[in-house]
Amino acid sequence: MLVYMKSLVRELLHLTSANITTSEKARQFFSTDGSIFQVTPQVIMYPHNENDVIHTVKYLSWQAQEGNKIALTARGKGTDQSGGALGDGVVMVFPATMKSLKDLTKTTVTVEPGMIYSHLQGILQSHWRYLPPYPASIDFCTLGGAVANNAAGELTLKYGATRNWVKSLRVVLSNGDVIVTGRLTKKEFKRKKAQVDFEGHLYRELDKLLTDNKELIQKAKPTVSKNSTGYDLWDIKGKDGSFDLSQLIIGSQGTLGVVTEITFYTAEYNPQKTLLVAHFDDTAKAEEAVKRILPLAPCAAEMVDYHTLDFMREHKPEMLKGININDLPKLILLIEFDNHKVAERKKKAKKAFKILNEYTKIVKFSEKLEEQTELWRIRRGAAAVIWTHTGAKKALPIIEDGIVPIENFSKYLQSVYKLFKKYNVKIATWGHAGNGNLHIQPFFDLSNMRDRAKIFELTDEYYRLVIKLNGSTSAEHNDGIMRGVYLKDMVGTKIYGLFEDIKNLFDPLNFLNPGVKLHVSKEDAMVKMRKEYSIKQLYEHLPSTYNH
Repeated sequence: MLVYMKSLVRELLHLTSANITTSEKARQFFSTDGSIFQVTPQVIMYPHNENDVIHTVKYLSWQAQEGNKIALTARGKGTDQSGGALGDGVVMVFPATMKSLKDLTKTTVTVEPGMIYSHLQGILQSHWRYLPPYPASIDFCTLGGAVANNAAGELTLKYGATRNWVKSLRVVLSNGDVIVTGRLTKKEFKRKKAQVDFEGHLYRELDKLLTDNKELIQKAKPTVSKNSTGYDLWDIKGKDGSFDLSQLIIGSQGTLGVVTEITFYTAEYNPQKTLLVAHFDDTAKAEEAVKRILPLAPCAAEMVDYHTLDFMREHKPEMLKGININDLPKLILLIEFDNHKVAERKKKAKKAFKILNEYTKIVKFSEKLEEQTELWRIRRGAAAVIWTHTGAKKALPIIEDGIVPIENFSKYLQSVYKLFKKYNVKIATWGHAGNGNLHIQPFFDLSNMRDRAKIFELTDEYYRLVIKLNGSTSAEHNDGIMRGVYLKDMVGTKIYGLFEDIKNLFDPLNFLNPGVKLHVSKEDAMVKMRKEYSIKQLYEHLPSTYNH
């Protein structure tokens, strides 16, 4: 194997301009991401341009045909909490070298996949534009990673997820061909299907799959407000006969092709907002309040629960400024409006304030940016406090992205509390109340055998609960290794079979990020669990040049 890897590196150095290393330090660094898993790659590659990606894919495709299959995993900064950025073959790392802004217009922006989300956001805001579906990891994550996972965040309630903001993609297919995806008219789609190349084959076969299984697919459409599990079969074909292959690529975690360029639509930026913060001692009342406020179209409806507040009280009480730390509420809701017209924003905020006052007497109303920043610290800072905790037990991202219909939100939350009481596990809970989407992270010590044994017992029971409540196992963090285990349980064998057909269609040799999303067993996931948990990959990054 070692001899073969040396030969592989020599060939890739000859075919590409990429920086490549097999050093132990580099391989260990990229063996983890934000998940609990560890998979050590054989080769680390920093592509400099699309040609490097093309030649690498072509070479690995040829090798796979010859019986020497080496996995190719595209990777950003490793914020992925599902294990989707891990591979045991060639890991292609984009942030060091393919991070340019390629074009900027009044309503769109074109970037390379390695660009950091916050870097682009800063540039856009200087032009009074922005990308609304930014995730909480905005300061670290790449835009390519956001597309791979169909990332979402606090403003998704009003503006949708990443898929709603992608105009087009440049994608390197599994045979090395490059295609540009975007919304095609009925006539353009017909021309695509007439092509005699691999792209034409994909369009014909995918259209046939969607047409032949139309009723099955429609019945299986998730009933939640956002979903990033499996492959998106519901947003490809429009009622007008249009067809957008981007919708399939988005959220596919690099299993169908390698994205080398992204064009996003942008929105008009408005820093002037109105924020309401309400304290609740009854989760059912919080749910009722949220349901009544949603028709007012707030841009955000976020929550932090008692468990997280209690953790912050113990480890960083200064972040709970303005809260009686001796009498913590069961739940804090943050409701925000961002309407550009001041009168409209104030009118909606006042209606929301009135609704909240029917359920609780502790409601704060803020229109000052400085005060809002302080109030948002409770929600936005929660994850940072929890993730940087130095104790042996860490808050682990194992059941942290379930979503249910909003009418099941209180039941969902109460069932989760009962589950953790049963397992006697400490938790931190926060999330997107307006979407019925919770981020729940239990505290475990991965070096402790008892804790390790508990993990999949707990996840089994948790994901059964989410599915029973007509939910989705992942709203915005995708399947990866962690939730790939439960994907078939969620969608059923027939839809799962369609997912398999799509994977086989796009990647017949199964070398594009295999073992992620599909065909993930619990036994395989357990073997890949690491013995300790950290997120050190967020705070440093290997340089783009090495001694080979």
